[in-house]
Amino acid sequence: MQSWRAVFLAALLYCSNPATAFTQDVTLTSRDGSVEISGALIGYDGEFYRVDSILGILTVDGSGVVCSGPACPDLTAYVAEIRISGEATMTQQLMPGLIEVFAERQGYGVVRRVRSDDDFTYALIENATKRESARFILQTTTSSEAFADLLAEEADIAFSLREVRQGEVVLGLDAGIGKLDSGGQSRVLALDAIVPVVATANQMARISPEDLKKIFSGVIANWQELGGVDAPILLHLPSESSGLSALFADHMSGANVSTAQEIQRHLTIADLVDEVANDPFALGIATLSELGSAKPLPLTDACGYLATATTEALKTEDYPFTAPMFVYLPQRRLPAIARDFLRFTQAPAAQIEIRRAGFVDQGLIETPIGHQGNRLTNAIRTAGAEVMLEVLQDMLNALDGFNRLSISFRFDGGSTELDAQSRSNVSLLAQAIESGLFDSRNLVFVGFSDGDGDAEVNRKLSQRRATVVLEDVISQVMTADLSQTKLSVLGYGEATPMACDDTEWGRRINRRVEVWVR
Repeated sequence: MQSWRAVFLAALLYCSNPATAFTQDVTLTSRDGSVEISGALIGYDGEFYRVDSILGILTVDGSGVVCSGPACPDLTAYVAEIRISGEATMTQQLMPGLIEVFAERQGYGVVRRVRSDDDFTYALIENATKRESARFILQTTTSSEAFADLLAEEADIAFSLREVRQGEVVLGLDAGIGKLDSGGQSRVLALDAIVPVVATANQMARISPEDLKKIFSGVIANWQELGGVDAPILLHLPSESSGLSALFADHMSGANVSTAQEIQRHLTIADLVDEVANDPFALGIATLSELGSAKPLPLTDACGYLATATTEALKTEDYPFTAPMFVYLPQRRLPAIARDFLRFTQAPAAQIEIRRAGFVDQGLIETPIGHQGNRLTNAIRTAGAEVMLEVLQDMLNALDGFNRLSISFRFDGGSTELDAQSRSNVSLLAQAIESGLFDSRNLVFVGFSDGDGDAEVNRKLSQRRATVVLEDVISQVMTADLSQTKLSVLGYGEATPMACDDTEWGRRINRRVEVWVR
């Protein structure tokens, strides 16, 4: 009886505002008959019941109760269902391979069942008994629809190509599914990039984000204004409902796309790049994973810095149009097999499959300081009254023999608030330390700032940011012996800028904490 009361009290901790639920009446009775909970069954994950009762939504350990009523699940024939809603890039291109590799490693067979082009299921079959054990139900939607499905409890996992909006965070709190922008409820599964594309016959070799903004605002309408031929710029974008379009609009903040000349919208990136590749006057916005035969344009600025969408540049966010592929989770228990799958997505075998699918994985790589020639050249060229050459020499001496780790942390202006990809990177680095990857090695967190303000103030701010990141990472290391890794911080302010400081995107790229390892 005491054990059941502990279960009951624990269930109260999960209590939240009543939500809309199916009218599936059940009664959960403690095994000694002393306590009963009645209500509508919201779900059963193989271990726990979720019931909408007069006390609110309760999560109750199934081992301590007996279920009665018409909605009680058949425990002998239980099949875990994981409902996933999100962008086609993730549900159709990335997930199938990940599910198949996961199933094989867990000893399951896989059966794919298609209900429509946008709705299909992967059933995991026990090889010995041929019994169906779990179903991954994939619904291809948009990022906005995926969040709506999560809020309505019509999905257990949401896939998005954009960060959750503040309004959606508020709705999530109201719906009792937690704070969606917290580190525990969101993570980055893989990386892609927004890439401007033209036909190979187009003579453009690079383009600046500022020119893109002017083009999609209608200020620039002819290639001649960019040094090209006298011809109109024909614009191509993904559909307005796609997360990619929303992310591009975020990057083009301040640009009123609706004022540009006619824009052709495409349901798929493949269709977009095919049309752009065959039109020398076209300019499109595509992704690194789906370039097709179109020519990607590197990004540049007035200072001559060049940013190309490479694997390393995406991992470090040195490329300004990185497109993280987000996973959002509700603040409730998922079935055990769903939790196992989410852990698997961070394993080395999953990173191999992510690369095979054409995306950039989350695996950590190291780049020697000797391969940082371009940035060091730019740093020396811009050294002067604010950043003395002696500062650069001090930095090079401090990092001599170190490799740059393919992980960075970036901030809003004048603050220590991390962006969404950086928050995910905190967990990624903490897990790597936890695994012993950096035992007997030195990790240095090196902070940099933009060029706004006094150089000494910026140096102190950059070191403070490096300290904040280090503390965040340490806070997520659960069991590892931190004495096995030497951890330290440095701050070099405005040294080694990645872009001009005369634009917001340039300043954002420059505000960063890098991680160096030896």
